[in-house]
Amino acid sequence: MLPTLVLASSSPWRREILDKLGLPYRTKHPEIDETPLPGETAAALVSRLAEEKARAVSTGFKDALIIGSDQVAVLDGNIIGKPGTHERAVEQLRAASGRTLTFLTGLCLLNAATGKVQVDVVPYHVHFRTLSDTLIERYLQHEQPYNCAGSFRSEQAGIVLFERLEGDDPNTLVGLPLIRLVRMLEAEGVEPF
Repeated sequence: MLPTLVLASSSPWRREILDKLGLPYRTKHPEIDETPLPGETAAALVSRLAEEKARAVSTGFKDALIIGSDQVAVLDGNIIGKPGTHERAVEQLRAASGRTLTFLTGLCLLNAATGKVQVDVVPYHVHFRTLSDTLIERYLQHEQPYNCAGSFRSEQAGIVLFERLEGDDPNTLVGLPLIRLVRMLEAEGVEPF
């Protein structure tokens, strides 16, 4: 019998990615503090938060497999968050122009019944074109990606900003490394479809 699968997220983008596997699942928003710890690296942060998200929802699902995921964008070793405003998005895209932004996605699969946990951090690199202020303004007016780390949506018009994308799984950039998740699920005896 297939265990209950729970996505510890309220992200519509993560749900859309998980839908690709054809497995029934539930969602629950995890209530956790996402503040980085002093001196915590970006990789350690997303790894910790992915696991904390899974554990936060596990109390309501004692026999479930729970998926936690967290993502940050990194430029020059600094975490780039969601811009929130147009002005901040302009700053982020100007800083990324002609450079590479690395997305680190923490992924956790927690077996709530056994306590077994699998955690990984999956990178994805976005190589930006040299961006003019005109292109930045046109893009931001069109898409308004103010709730997206790095100030773009790669799955939509943000693709015009890039020179190339580099990574093992394009789903990672959107927030859920599906190739890695399939391997984790298989280790728990769950096959897609």
